[in-house]
Amino acid sequence: MTFSLRRVSAILLKDWYDLLKNSYILFTLSFPLLFAVWLGNMDVKSTYSFVFPINLALVICGCFVQAAMVAEEKEKSTLRGLLLSPATTLEILIGKSALSAIVTLVVIVASIFLTGFKVPSLPLFSLSILLCLIIYIAIGTLLGLLSRTVMETTIIGMPILTLLGMGSVLKETIDNKIFAKIVDFLPSEQFNQIAMNISESNNSGNTGKSLLILLVWAIVSLAITVITYNKRRFDK
Repeated sequence: MTFSLRRVSAILLKDWYDLLKNSYILFTLSFPLLFAVWLGNMDVKSTYSFVFPINLALVICGCFVQAAMVAEEKEKSTLRGLLLSPATTLEILIGKSALSAIVTLVVIVASIFLTGFKVPSLPLFSLSILLCLIIYIAIGTLLGLLSRTVMETTIIGMPILTLLGMGSVLKETIDNKIFAKIVDFLPSEQFNQIAMNISESNNSGNTGKSLLILLVWAIVSLAITVITYNKRRFDK
């Protein structure tokens, strides 16, 4: 079966219309922008502060919203029909992820504009955001597939979302070397490291290492999501 842009577009348009009707998700999307406005009105110069709204956008828009939309499909019993449709695994996963990806990128660009962040080394910065986007959307899709309702995504996903979004803060408050080491390998921390390295125009070796870690995260998260999707597709 060949790849069909028409089927992907149909899934994307359906999600778009569903999103416009969901005030809860629309309200959730505003949080990164509110933080960006707040930081933009403060005399903040640190790179970490500038990238915090970007990380927040990845977690909330890319991960949580994606999980909520997939879980909502399950709650309405419409996901089963999609899973059993002629659409291929690739078409469904791209179609279900496209809206979250577009919305996340729009929020990230708006956050950068609102904070006044001058993006250093646009190619490297864009590559790191792309890898993070793949990771967070894959994790969001996985959480949605594992949840039975939208509310359940909050219960199941909150520890993961908190760790991804507030890892640096938790590392400072929890005095545990093992926990700190785990947090250091999270996508959010690697993204922070890349942003700081390219802002300071040094540590190119560390930047390459962080990009490699993000690439591994992307491959593993995609693989687990596809396996879980196929299991849900053929489960009775």
